[in-house]
Amino acid sequence: MQNILIHKDNTILQALEKLNTIRDVSRLMLFVNDDNNNIIGSLTDGDIRRSLINHADVYKKVGEVCFRDFVFEYDKKVFLDLNPHRKNKIKILPILDQKKRFLRILDLDKIKAVLPIECVIMAGGRGKRLSPLTDNVPKPMLILGDKPIIEHNIDRLISFGIKKIFISINYLGNKISEYFGDGSSKGIEIEYIIEENFLGTAGALSLVNEFKSDHILLMNSDLYTNVDFEELYLSLINNNIDMAISSTQYKVDVPYAIFDCDDNNEIKLIKEKPSYSYSSNAGIYIFKKEFIKEIPKEKYFDITDLIEKLLLNQKKIIHVPIRGYWIDIGNPTDYKLAQENIKHS
Repeated sequence: MQNILIHKDNTILQALEKLNTIRDVSRLMLFVNDDNNNIIGSLTDGDIRRSLINHADVYKKVGEVCFRDFVFEYDKKVFLDLNPHRKNKIKILPILDQKKRFLRILDLDKIKAVLPIECVIMAGGRGKRLSPLTDNVPKPMLILGDKPIIEHNIDRLISFGIKKIFISINYLGNKISEYFGDGSSKGIEIEYIIEENFLGTAGALSLVNEFKSDHILLMNSDLYTNVDFEELYLSLINNNIDMAISSTQYKVDVPYAIFDCDDNNEIKLIKEKPSYSYSSNAGIYIFKKEFIKEIPKEKYFDITDLIEKLLLNQKKIIHVPIRGYWIDIGNPTDYKLAQENIKHS
């Protein structure tokens, strides 16, 4: 953070030296603070050039040349719509606290959204169908491209502004926790849910002491997908829905002609080798935090059990089709397919 902050009494020359150290951002920019660490303006190389053209003084203080009417957002812990800023061609968006002190920046070329949700990744399964690959490596840690499968999902979650991730681990879980640690290397917080026994696809949620977000994102760890988490979240929020489930199309090709018959087996219609398409569960869910109380403590419980409970209680559940790609890496064939697809992504 100190690399992009500069005190108002520093000179243009010092600012140029600091700008020269900035890496991996879409636009070179500094933020000028005062004695109380309040941000009073932004400073770009363009601001500096204009000052040098007018005054030819590299020792002029940056507080005198910075742009005071800079664009920023307060840290409100709610959904932040980035589209207006993108339309205005904002590249770097500072996030400030209520006293206008710097908290972080959003690089809008790298981040897709800022979702006020916490995520739970289910990563405790044995992965028997991928044996012997999973005999000594947990399935989420199998390499896909240049990094483990689960890391693709974590990096995508980060690109949607998700800062707190819980990972449920069991089989060879230490290899996952040793690889990611506390998440600080990625600028996030990771907490591990240790399943002493396999608890199904939702049971581990009962082991979390506290969720701070109003909605929870739950997903499987062994997915290769470019799902739009913002679309899923807004589908739930904007329609006042209780749970939103990502879905994918599953096609069934019947290799024979089939009959449509009446109750007396009289054929009314024949269909030659028809194809049927179904919306199927893609293993990604967003739902209200309050529903976690429906999950029994430390007992095997699948997410489908929770869905059935909610439906019985007349809760609103929708599915949101994934518009991009999705592969459930559960067997050698799908793992090989994902390895081929990532070469072209």
